[in-house]
Amino acid sequence: MAEPENIVLEYLRRIDRRLENVEQKLDNLVGRVGSVEDQFVILRGDVARIEHRMDQMEKRLERIERRLDLIEA
Repeated sequence: MAEPENIVLEYLRRIDRRLENVEQKLDNLVGRVGSVEDQFVILRGDVARIEHRMDQMEKRLERIERRLDLIEA
């Protein structure tokens, strides 16, 4: 009966090693996803700033066009 216990223990050890490997890969993946999320937040801020600047430029252009009588007031 000693042999089946050793086989079971060996399988449990293999499972444990594989589980440790999976946990390491998952930790790595969680870190990488967090990094992508951070970069996405920065990108959204950049887009918001660009949109704001474009709105300001549009207002300035309309004012210039009105002053030059290029459009109807």
